[in-house]
Amino acid sequence: MGIIDQIKIQFKQKDLLTRLIVINVAVFFLLTIFNLFVNLFKLESVDIIRYIGVSSDIMYVTKHPWTLLSYMFAHEGILHILFNMLMLYWFGRIFLTYFNQKNLASLYVFGGLAGAILYIIAFSTIPLYVEMTGGNPFGIPMIGASASVMAVIFAAAFYNPKQEVSLLLFGRIKIIYIALFIFIMDFFSLDKNNPGGSVAHIGGALLGYVYAQQYLKGKDIAAWMTKSIDWLVDLFKFSPKPPKMKVKHKGREADYEYNNRKKQNSEEIDRILDKIKSSGYTSLNDSEKKRLFDASKK
Repeated sequence: MGIIDQIKIQFKQKDLLTRLIVINVAVFFLLTIFNLFVNLFKLESVDIIRYIGVSSDIMYVTKHPWTLLSYMFAHEGILHILFNMLMLYWFGRIFLTYFNQKNLASLYVFGGLAGAILYIIAFSTIPLYVEMTGGNPFGIPMIGASASVMAVIFAAAFYNPKQEVSLLLFGRIKIIYIALFIFIMDFFSLDKNNPGGSVAHIGGALLGYVYAQQYLKGKDIAAWMTKSIDWLVDLFKFSPKPPKMKVKHKGREADYEYNNRKKQNSEEIDRILDKIKSSGYTSLNDSEKKRLFDASKK
């Protein structure tokens, strides 16, 4: 089975991590094709980044509020999207061993918003950055999923600091060291070529850290984001009225099988809940997490 077939299967199975990556890659290709036509026909006056990237100018953002969301799905340059998507995939898988799919979606968006807000504040107050804008009425637009990815990395790292991964040249290493190394690199790049990106990275990282610490205390600070996403999905979801089905009674044997299956499912859920009480949510395997998640939707 090829990688394309695997992606199709995961997409159909509602693997949200895969969907986030596919959306980012699709937007990247659309932007690449758009820029190709801009260059071919010398349409220099057309600047699409101005309408999808988040601006450093707060007044411009208030007139283009969708950019707070659109910027975190847009990339320019193959290395830009490749690095972000690889990091999102690797640390997203680790994140999903502790949290569920909805947590990932909420944190991705919440981390992106944190990065954008810190970016706007920094470029409105820090003298070096204010000077860089040069009075541009459109501000300096920023794109990329880096802030969202940093939020996922830091949430995973600080939720379980003992988690280790294998690195080719370094052997087994705790992911918290990887997270801190990236943070330090961004901190010392605040006055370099891409300070806006570094500021956004730090914003996402700080949000991920706070998210993990609060979750360990039993509080999901992104719960409002989850509800907002669910509301939007329901708003645009088309649910046709299901056709009427004729139910044929198959006798006592069918009733017995149904009741027995229902009893087994109930006992399995009770067993999982008891396991959470005794060992915590992190002690569940992927199958148990899925069974609990499916049961919560019924």
